[in-house]
Amino acid sequence: MITLLILVATLGYFAVIFESPLRISKTISALLTGCFCWVIIALYHHNHHETSEILISYFGEISGLLIFLLGAMTIVELIDIHKGFTVITHRIRTKSVFKLLWIVGLITFFMSALLDNLATAIIMVTLLKKLMPKGKIRMILAGVVVIAANAGGAFSPIGDVTTTLLWIGGQVSAENIVIKLILPSLVALLIPLFIAGFRMKGFAVLRAQISMAQAIQEEKMRGSASVFTAGVIGLLLVPVIKTVTGLPPFIGVLISLCMVSLVSIVYHRHKTAEEKAKFSVNYALTKVDVNSILYFMGILLMVFALQEAHILSALALKLEEILPNNNAMIIAIGFLSSLVDNGSLVAATQGMFPLSQFPIDNQLWEFIALCAGTGGSMLIIGSAAGIAVMEKEKISFGWYLKYITPLAVAGYIGAILTFLLLH
Repeated sequence: MITLLILVATLGYFAVIFESPLRISKTISALLTGCFCWVIIALYHHNHHETSEILISYFGEISGLLIFLLGAMTIVELIDIHKGFTVITHRIRTKSVFKLLWIVGLITFFMSALLDNLATAIIMVTLLKKLMPKGKIRMILAGVVVIAANAGGAFSPIGDVTTTLLWIGGQVSAENIVIKLILPSLVALLIPLFIAGFRMKGFAVLRAQISMAQAIQEEKMRGSASVFTAGVIGLLLVPVIKTVTGLPPFIGVLISLCMVSLVSIVYHRHKTAEEKAKFSVNYALTKVDVNSILYFMGILLMVFALQEAHILSALALKLEEILPNNNAMIIAIGFLSSLVDNGSLVAATQGMFPLSQFPIDNQLWEFIALCAGTGGSMLIIGSAAGIAVMEKEKISFGWYLKYITPLAVAGYIGAILTFLLLH
């Protein structure tokens, strides 16, 4: 059974990695792999009822994460429908490329911590398209958006799927992950900004096809600020509700979703049913990336199957024999996350390191969150934010490798050194 499980999981991982040449959606590959793993366990387990009970207990954890992601994504889409992000973007007035680099980088960093890195990356790249024509400058700024979004998500329990997995799994607490990782995560961004800023000093003035004021004025609408404020406050309340009540995070995110929806209803209550529908939760759900949610379901099904078969704990022991210490292993995981989805890697580490040995807020979990989150920036295929930017800006793998990867690697090393020096 063990050999068969490893074979199926390995083939599934390769199918996910080589999604483009195989022309098979990674979501389908992940779901098939996860389901087949549990079919194998059931076939080799004599008590089918017991196997079903085990799977149902694991699925309680999976469904909690999926509902959380669905709620958070819907909130972001509701804000976007109401043009709420213009509250931030319309304040960008500079025409200096150097200043714009820093403004875009820092806004992306903090916005991704409040929302999530994928949504933030899409929003910021859309903004860049309005500010300037396609060219090398815009592509470099888009690359910096990837680094900033992943760095911002690494220190927030709701900013990236990696930290969300660790938070919901009970490996880290919301306040501790923010306190311990905000400085190393900021270093992961600041070093690339300094290097990119030095390279771009020759570009003194931004020549935009559309003026910033005009582009942003087109997007303004009634209720933008209120919906944005309700969304941000709601998302900030999620960790507070979990800390105070001890309830799973999806309860907090569903309350927040209702808050944003109620604000939207107030603003559109006098409109016709057809007009209201364009600003409803139903419409926002049609824009949510359900594909990603199903993908994580498949990955988690596979990981829990490998955990149940004690394969991940055996792998951890093997890596401990090969590598000098856990820190070296986690740094290697960070580099690997630039090739393999960081969410699946973090889910695997949760099975490799038991909570009984590494309790909540252990330094190991914080280091995993930092390395897996920021390491995904080293290649454009290493994170959901990178893939989104790749598709929207049509950035090639080779171009990113040449111009952005050195920045991301420098930031990654800087973040690691900062974390180890502090802790």
